[in-house]
Amino acid sequence: MLAFMLFAFVASITPGPTNFLVLSNSASHGLRAALPIILGAGAGAALIVWLVGSGMGEALFRAPAVQPLLNGLGVAWLTWLAWKIFRSPVQVQQSGATSARLGLWGAAALQVINPKTWMMALAVASVFIDAAASDRLLQVTHLSLVFFVIALPCLGGWALLGSGARRLSGSPVVLRRVNQGLALLLLVSAWASLWQ
Repeated sequence: MLAFMLFAFVASITPGPTNFLVLSNSASHGLRAALPIILGAGAGAALIVWLVGSGMGEALFRAPAVQPLLNGLGVAWLTWLAWKIFRSPVQVQQSGATSARLGLWGAAALQVINPKTWMMALAVASVFIDAAASDRLLQVTHLSLVFFVIALPCLGGWALLGSGARRLSGSPVVLRRVNQGLALLLLVSAWASLWQ
């Protein structure tokens, strides 16, 4: 379990599309606006771990055309999101004065086409789940819940970083540059997933 917890921490804390969206959203709208994204992304990723661990991963391995299709859709959507972040106007607003752009359901849906989430879920299924165990479903459910609990504070750390940047600079020009930098990082992380 300790090895899985370390894996879940590294998978959740390392830079990726979801982390950059949480960071950008909290920098633009404040910490409160990022909370639904954190919850949605954590729940979406945990659900994918559960689906893959309970047998869906085998279907992906048998249909190799599905993975490139998911990767292509994910990269296209993340590219569009990066463009929207890059071009979005920045206004210094009171914390929590506006709702998050992506939201809980959008963040959960992002995990379905996020290549990093699928690679992580496939790694969980192949390394940490005993496919021959009689209690496989219980094992998968337990690991999914542990992943969810670990992902929340990791994503929260990214939100605090964005919120801190927002507080340190009340300047719309600086916040715009931060958003543009994060949009470029999102774009790089999305396209880098094609070469993994």
